[in-house]
Amino acid sequence: MHITYSLHNISTTADFGFSAADYSRFKFGDGEVARHFGAALAAGFIKEHLTGFLGHEQIVVISSPYSFIPTATFTLKNHFVSTINRWLARHNMPVVQECKVHRTITYKEDYGELDAEQRLQLIGNDSFHIDKMFLTGKTLVFLDDIRITGGHERMIKKMIEEYQLDNPVYMLYFAELVNHNIHPSVENYLNYFSVQTIFDLDDIITSGNFCINTRIVKYILNYEHESFCVFLQNKSEAFINELYDMALGNSYHTMESYQPNLNYIKNQLVTNIKKLA
Repeated sequence: MHITYSLHNISTTADFGFSAADYSRFKFGDGEVARHFGAALAAGFIKEHLTGFLGHEQIVVISSPYSFIPTATFTLKNHFVSTINRWLARHNMPVVQECKVHRTITYKEDYGELDAEQRLQLIGNDSFHIDKMFLTGKTLVFLDDIRITGGHERMIKKMIEEYQLDNPVYMLYFAELVNHNIHPSVENYLNYFSVQTIFDLDDIITSGNFCINTRIVKYILNYEHESFCVFLQNKSEAFINELYDMALGNSYHTMESYQPNLNYIKNQLVTNIKKLA
């Protein structure tokens, strides 16, 4: 059983059914927006699919694949799980378990600006891995923020076939592009609606609800160097350390295009250590 559920269906760019500004902030780490999105997706899923779910099958929630740095969907997933767990507990059912899909390749290209064929070529080089034994006999809920061309979903289904998983599967999305006359680059329109320059990130980072993710790390490291240096001037040491450690965790120091900004961060951290000494 494979069922796809999307909270919002995008059929026109005149009305997405949700705030484009909020979605953009979510993609760049606004944890408060992620909380609202996750709770809303959970409420819709409960209403559409869990209301008659009276068995005691174990549900496993699986966020979108990542290597070291979580995606924006990971934060949405946390609040999705909180809402689902409260419903399950009220109905005396087992609360959610979680599992990770590991991915082996990361890339600097902006997925949101690519068309369907380019997306398939890019993600086709990727490889997904999951713990098959842990999933035996459980209902799987794969979570992602948006479905545009279905490229990621095809990779998940390919993984399911390779691992010979016969579990009931739900594919859940906050939003889905259902009008195929709309170019896939609409995803980038949404992603960058609130972030036109690196300095638009300041409000998100200092909001008190910031959750670092892959998109914001790549965006910062790939930004024009002089502006990047100005941007970093008023950032806390904790943020700079987290940015650097996340970049290393995803092996971004091996990517030539990221090295100027990463080397600047490394030098800043060395300078701070010397000052402390």
